Amino acid sequence: TERIWTSKLIIKPKPSVCEKVCYRRLGCFSDNPPWAAIPGRFLAGLPDSPESMNISFTLYTKETRNNSQVISAIHSSTIKDSYFCSHRKTRFIVHGYMSTGKRGWVVEMCLLLVEVEDVNCIAVDWADGAKGIYISAVNNIRVVGAEIAYFINTLRKMFQYYPSHIHIIGHSLGAHAAGDAGRRIRGIKRITGLDPAGPFFEGTPPKVRLDPTDARFVDVIHSNAAQFPTVGFGMVNTTGHLDFYPNGGSLMPGCDDTLNFVSTDANSPICHHSRSHQFYFQSILYPNGFLGYPCRTYEFFQSGLCFPCPREGCPMMGHYADQYPAKLEKINQKYFLNTGAHPPFTSNHRISIKLSGTKKVRGELNIVFHGTDGFTKQYKIICGHLHQGSIYTKYVNVEINPRYITKVEFLWNKNILTLLWARLGAEMVHIISEEDGHGLCVAHIPLSATYQCLFASPLNSPHSRVSVHPPSLGPASPSMPVSL
Repeated sequence: TERIWTSKLIIKPKPSVCEKVCYRRLGCFSDNPPWAAIPGRFLAGLPDSPESMNISFTLYTKETRNNSQVISAIHSSTIKDSYFCSHRKTRFIVHGYMSTGKRGWVVEMCLLLVEVEDVNCIAVDWADGAKGIYISAVNNIRVVGAEIAYFINTLRKMFQYYPSHIHIIGHSLGAHAAGDAGRRIRGIKRITGLDPAGPFFEGTPPKVRLDPTDARFVDVIHSNAAQFPTVGFGMVNTTGHLDFYPNGGSLMPGCDDTLNFVSTDANSPICHHSRSHQFYFQSILYPNGFLGYPCRTYEFFQSGLCFPCPREGCPMMGHYADQYPAKLEKINQKYFLNTGAHPPFTSNHRISIKLSGTKKVRGELNIVFHGTDGFTKQYKIICGHLHQGSIYTKYVNVEINPRYITKVEFLWNKNILTLLWARLGAEMVHIISEEDGHGLCVAHIPLSATYQCLFASPLNSPHSRVSVHPPSLGPASPSMPVSL
């Protein structure tokens, strides 16, 4: 037997017998290679009928408000009598395994989209085909893709509505269903893959999975990519024009990495897998909150070797990725970024602190930024055992651009028992805007004449506050050590 994802999904492989099944309107589906009997897809299988899956399309527009309208390409009068507008763009949202399009994140995303844009948002529900044994759901996405393509063809016949007005957003198996629709209907403007499912798709031919050729522009967010022996639900390999790997694309902050295949809370891999659509949702609200950097690996990115953005700029992960001018220059472009652990997840400034002193100490260090408009905000940077000479890096969503910071305050809280022997200070503080590379350096010694760094006294009292006023700000030098 082979175990897929959860202890409940035990299936017995069977050899391919080259069978096929045909469904009216949608055509025929076979289990010939590459659909089965190839590495990564040894199990043969045919999709269920569209009727048994009860596939449905639900329309949301600004006119429907919090309500919706079920529309059908089979009964096209439901489309004609709905609030579907042929002058608007249309965004389809397709859920994945063990999910639904009638509630939860799919509906929430449609409601948000029609609130901030004048669009048609269509939630695709195939919950009856997405439950049960995982391999059955894998087979069923071909029919889901065919149904989406049939729906788009119906729109074209009714309104001369072309694929260039359509964007399909798919999560997990839904990402590959979107790719299947794109292979059937050429010219779709955009497909967004939200952590495309990995099992039975990783390493397979492009015909089987989401691929850059499935739409004019394909962008992908990887949030649970993993290869054996690590367990993950998503794909490691690139599958689009722009592939984003937030936090490395495998394990997300705020989700425990403990393996728990049954729970849906933060201890479950499902938490990491779901982060992709949560990131996309927040990117609609925060257009500048998820800047991705071109980089070879996440390790290179963490070391600071891929910072700041190149001359052509950097794309935004999520909803506004299509605004990146260089998005179509090549395929399989990798981009990395870090996010927060909790909504809104945005993290667009990097703060690095190098500690000075003679001993380690247990304590907490916070930084307060003061802006030109009087705005102030405090951030916790370090908490726990601190070591002199170590560099601590924190990614935060700082509302103040470093160019407009007028004062930086260090709030130091030490364990009272360490007061007599611990002497620890901030040797260097470096704050960089990830969007344009502008930065601020604060240190107790000048690192070079170029940086114009200012003096910051050691923090010796239990609750000391050191204020420093920055010099004129400019782009951060690539030679400045900004992280470990």
